[in-house]
Amino acid sequence: MKKDEIRHRIRANKALLTNEDKAIAADKVFDQLEKLAAFIMSNRILMYHSLPDELSTIKFIKKWDKRKSFFLPRVNGLNLEILPFDQSKLSLGAFQIEEPQGDDTTDISSIEMIVVPAVAYDRNCNRVGRGKGYYDRLLAGSKALRVGIAYDFQVVDDIETDEYDVPVDILITESHTYIRKRSNRG
Repeated sequence: MKKDEIRHRIRANKALLTNEDKAIAADKVFDQLEKLAAFIMSNRILMYHSLPDELSTIKFIKKWDKRKSFFLPRVNGLNLEILPFDQSKLSLGAFQIEEPQGDDTTDISSIEMIVVPAVAYDRNCNRVGRGKGYYDRLLAGSKALRVGIAYDFQVVDDIETDEYDVPVDILITESHTYIRKRSNRG
């Protein structure tokens, strides 16, 4: 299935979700994430500030904020910068996403785990983003464990990939965890 077709199908499914459906799904997914040994062992985690149609990350970040160092991305031209999470320093940025403000950028090499948003995934942990390539560029320069989170219906049969597409290592949905064999990225 083509990426634009996938985006259209997933958008239609998301429109059917109630706030209760979203909250239940987020609780299930994040319960699984926090049980991962990699999460338990990671201290420096790049999350994202969720959009209304995504699994909400806010409750999870607040739950763990005192025990983990969370970072959020900020759009800077064609790339993402990484800054420490500080609830008091968030403001609407590119694409109406809450982004961290300030000059305290962090190098991607210091991040141990990246929780990655996407429109859809397949069972091989390939992903379809929103189409701008921000996360593919960011992930290409990182050796951190990449974890995708999604609703069950965001998992599709096969995603056509290009050479610049970067998969995740683990995908967690409400009812499944998919693991991709991690390649040696040097």
